[in-house]
Amino acid sequence: MTSPVLALRMAVRAALLLDAPLRTLLGGEKIYDEAPRSAEPPFAVFGEAEARDWSTGDASGHEHRLSLRVWSDQNGDAEALAITGRMAEVLDDADLVLDGHRLVLIGMTAEEMSKPGRDGRRRAVLRLSALTEAL
Repeated sequence: MTSPVLALRMAVRAALLLDAPLRTLLGGEKIYDEAPRSAEPPFAVFGEAEARDWSTGDASGHEHRLSLRVWSDQNGDAEALAITGRMAEVLDDADLVLDGHRLVLIGMTAEEMSKPGRDGRRRAVLRLSALTEAL
């Protein structure tokens, strides 16, 4: 059986890449597990992921916390926040198909923005929460 974290991340990525407005904001299918060194902003990278046992007496399940980090080199926060906002819209209560698991619910828990780093890039973080059950 596929790891519940991996199954959820694969389904999230697939759903996001199907969204034409998001692909336009990113300038392509630029959602990575790890960004290539040659990646030009804007792009998104999966960040932290955590799955905790959420089993009941007769069903195995997990409570997930995961994040997506968006990198932008535009002045101001608008580009990065537009991308995280669109991601949140696409994923809010989405009907995702997971390998070996069933999604019970998914939604945004937080959106964060940081000031530019030394490289001048800005970073926005979208934090999500989800519940899954094993099939």
